[in-house]
Amino acid sequence: MKNEEISLKTKKALALSLKKAMRKKNFSKITVKELIQDCGVNRNTFYYHFDDIYALLRWVLTEEAIEVVKHFDLLVDYEDAIRFVMDYVDENDYIISCAYDAIGRDEMKRFFYSDLIAITSTVINSADEKSEKHLESEFKDFLANFYTEALAGTLVDWIREKQMKDKEKVILYLKTIIETNLSLF
Repeated sequence: MKNEEISLKTKKALALSLKKAMRKKNFSKITVKELIQDCGVNRNTFYYHFDDIYALLRWVLTEEAIEVVKHFDLLVDYEDAIRFVMDYVDENDYIISCAYDAIGRDEMKRFFYSDLIAITSTVINSADEKSEKHLESEFKDFLANFYTEALAGTLVDWIREKQMKDKEKVILYLKTIIETNLSLF
């Protein structure tokens, strides 16, 4: 087995241990010791792969949701991508809620922002290329930051207030905004 495959297998084992622990207790109460005992690796192995439990959490969310979204054709399938992320949040509510409680709204928003900015930039660059308008790089960066802030904030607000916000309505609103703005390119 190649080193990359072994590394991925180890990361997945640690991720599974983290998810199991998050079902039982608050994120802030989870220790590296209990994760390594659960999946049978040593402390050095954990720290070889991750700086801390927060880095492991980021990897879990990125691996399971953000990386999948990056494979969508976001100019065509943006509604499917939004739905996928929101379905992921629904299915993994305990992980998201536990993380939200541990790091708070602003940090959760920054967490999503760092992953969503690349996706948003890709959509803007693709739309600009398709329209052949050739927007200034600085303006495209501004747009990417603007929309990423809005998406990250909306996602975090929806996570916290899911019971009061209809997922289909949020998807419709986001779809309307995206369609309206992509047509401007």
